[in-house]
Order: sequence, then C-alpha cells, then structure tokens
Amino acid sequence: MATYVLAIDQGTTSSRAIIFADDFSIIASDQKEFTQYFPSSGHVEHDAEEIWQSVLETCRNAISKAGIKPDQIAGIGITNQRETTVVWNKNNGKPIHYAIVWQDRRTAEFCDKLKQQNLEAIITDKTGLLLDPYFSGTKINWMLENIEGARQLAENGDLLFGTIDTWLLWNLTGGKAHLTDATNASRTLLFNTDENLWDDTLLEIFDIPHSLLPEVRDCASEFGHSEKALFGASIPILGMAGDQHAATIGQACFKPGMAKSTYGTGCFMMLNTGFERTASKNRLLSTIAYRLNGQTTYALEGSIFIAGAAIQWLRDGLSILDEANQSGDLAAEADDSQNVILVPAFSGLGAPYWEPDVRGAIFGITRNTGPNELSRAALEAVCYQTRDLMEAMQSDWQTSDAKTILRVDGGMVASDWTMQTLANMLDAPIDRPHILETTALGAAWLAGMKAGIWPDMEGFAKAWKLERQFTPEMDDDTREQRYQSWQLAVQNTINQK
Repeated sequence: MATYVLAIDQGTTSSRAIIFADDFSIIASDQKEFTQYFPSSGHVEHDAEEIWQSVLETCRNAISKAGIKPDQIAGIGITNQRETTVVWNKNNGKPIHYAIVWQDRRTAEFCDKLKQQNLEAIITDKTGLLLDPYFSGTKINWMLENIEGARQLAENGDLLFGTIDTWLLWNLTGGKAHLTDATNASRTLLFNTDENLWDDTLLEIFDIPHSLLPEVRDCASEFGHSEKALFGASIPILGMAGDQHAATIGQACFKPGMAKSTYGTGCFMMLNTGFERTASKNRLLSTIAYRLNGQTTYALEGSIFIAGAAIQWLRDGLSILDEANQSGDLAAEADDSQNVILVPAFSGLGAPYWEPDVRGAIFGITRNTGPNELSRAALEAVCYQTRDLMEAMQSDWQTSDAKTILRVDGGMVASDWTMQTLANMLDAPIDRPHILETTALGAAWLAGMKAGIWPDMEGFAKAWKLERQFTPEMDDDTREQRYQSWQLAVQNTINQK
C-alpha cells in the first residue's frame, strides 16, 4: 500500500525534496542549490531548466535515501517560490528567457506608468495586490515586449506562462498538464480573487493573451501523474500551493485570526481572515490563503523582501561569516553599547512601505563595529520589520484586543537568540513548531489528504506540535526606544532615495 508522500519545495535559492511517512515524520530529504543571476542592478534571474533538473535530482535522491519504491508514494505535493515567472514555447518546452525572479525590479517604470493612468485602484480592487514589480503580470508583459518574436508567438498561441509550480508540473507530466492552483494564480495581478477567475480587464491592462494562462484548480486536486520514466512509477500529483500559503497550511492556521511568519530569503507573514477578503488600509496584501473543496479562505499578507538574504550578504558579500547559522551566536556577543541599525533595502522595501527605489543603509557604526554588531543588526532588522507587519495587520484586523500568537518557521527560526529577540520586539508569544519544515509539510498534507492517507483539516490541526514558546523578556521602555530608532532609520533611508 502506498503510504508515503513526496513534497517538492522549490525555493528561491535551492530545491528540496522531502519524503514524509504517514505519521508526518520526515524519513529522507535532499537539497540542491542553483545559480542566481544578477544581469544588472535590480535584476534577478534563474535558469528554469536548471531548476527543473535540480528538482528531478533531489526527488530521485530523496527516494533513494528513503529506501522505498516509487510506487509506495501515494502522492506528490508541490510548493514553490511565488511570482517568479517562466514563459516557454509549448511546442518544444523551452523557456524563451531566463525566469524573472520575484525580487526583480525591472518593471518599476512600467508600474509607474500604469499608476499615472490611475489603474492601480482597479487592479487592487480585483486582486487585493498592489501595483508593484514583485508580481508576475508585469514580468510577463516585459518578456512579451522585450524578447524578439515573443509577442507574435504569444498571439499565435504558441507560448505558455507559469509560475514555478506550473513549470514543474508541465515537466513532471511530460507536457500533459498546464495547471496552477488558486494561491499561485492570486499572485499574478491577473486573477480576480473575489470571482476566482482570470480577469479580462486585467489581461487587457497588462496586454497578455489568455492563451498563455494555466487552468486554475483547488490546492488539493488531481493535477496529473508524473511520467513513469522519471522515478520508475507514475505518481499522482495531488497538492499545490505557493510557499507562504503552504506554510500557513503546514502551521495549521485554519482559523480566522491565526498568524504565521516564515523566515527564509525574505520574511512573509500571513493572517487568516476567513471566507471574506479584508481590504487593507495599511498597504498589506489581501490574498488567497488556500482554496479547498471550492471554498476560498483569504489572508492578509505582509512581505519583507530581505530576511535571511541579509545573513547571506554577511556571509557571501562581506565574508564575515563562514556559515549563516553563526549569526545568532555572534549577535549574542555583540557590544550592547552600540546601537547599529541595518535597513536591508537591497531590492527596495516591502510591506508596509512599498518603496521599490529605496536602497539599504547602515546607521550607528563606530570604529569598534565588527561582525558581532553587524550580525545583531541584520537579525534585529528582521524583528523590527516583523513588528511593522504585525502592527499593520492588527490595525486592519480589528476583531480582538488579544495578543496574536505568532507561529514561526523557516531556516532562521532555529536560532533561539533571534526568536527571543522577536518575542521581545513584538511583546507577544512566539511558537516554534516541532516540525520546522512547515512549507513542505503543508504541500505534503494537501497531497496526503487528497490521497486519503492523511487526516482532514481538523485532524491535522490537532496533530500540530509545539517545540518551544518564546515569551517577551524586555521592558516596555527599551522596546519602544529601539523600535523608534528603527522607524527613524527607515524614514531617513526613504528620504535619501
């Protein structure tokens, strides 16, 4: 009997494959980094074919490490970096250009042009999103306008668009399935999230033919079967969700008011708002959290572009860390008398500021500032930005005066120092789960539940386990003084753009 689930977790810097047993335990995993391309300032690209090969390799390795047969896998769940845009020729399966990554800012001028035409309000009303280069719609338009022959191929119906989930599905099924799920569709600027359909008005604004777009399905659905030659068995693909939505599911944030925050390359916080979409007054995104059995659940989301990427910069750019996981230990040894503040706007500021043209800044450095202080500043910046998001969400979601308990996941949350600092800055409890791979777990649950081998939503929520709760230990005066210093640093950074 097939009792295992394969989760594909395709991220911004690496691809992972994880094999879960029917008790949610991880029995094997494999991970592979891939190349980051920065062709010019503000431009970020990936080779979509390299991503596919990395996924194929990690899946095969994970299955081998698990010591199981491919036909023992009941289903595959896919979760992915969102908004990253691939356009390929459906006749040969070849991308027409490198994938344009969610961090890429090349379409800022196009966004400004649409804003000048007073189109942002229409777009936000239909999608819950802001008009920003972050999302897929402007990236598709750029490819059609700037890649030779692309517009004509698109008009002839020869091109297909997909976020990474759709690209992987296309390859897994040998080109048989051109599908996506509601969460990934909701991040394109082309999907009407109230009506759950591709919107003709939006397609006209972005000048994108409907023929490029995949069919949209629920997060747990029949997405097709993998080609037998890939893994030695034809495995059903039953789950799909963008990474932050999958993490929300993996954290069992199924009730309105529950919140999670994922700390990876960026930081992404989601607050479940139930079956009604909540319009934000604080420049947060109103997005689809997940769609199951035809029922859409919505969320408020705040996106921080740079979180773990700041630690990578300390390691790879400044060479002051040998390993990223050293940062918490160094931060703990930092000189308390120094108040170094890093505003990591390497590719602009995300929510709630949405300042795409701002670039990073460091305040308060002295002759004695070193690796310890810079590590602390980078980690504290993540905590300050999380508070920015939390305050904006609490302002928009005014249903309770109770403190929101934040469930956290992602690579950075393994650091006790960082999580304690986060609790101190939010003045709220931080819950770290027993399984930190919640993004992959969410994708696995979608597939396992659809396959009938994992419990339903209620049963899965009961199975969620707390590893440790961090509670605030900082006095109010210190907390507010430090947060005000952060706010001043951000404002000074914005003023210098």
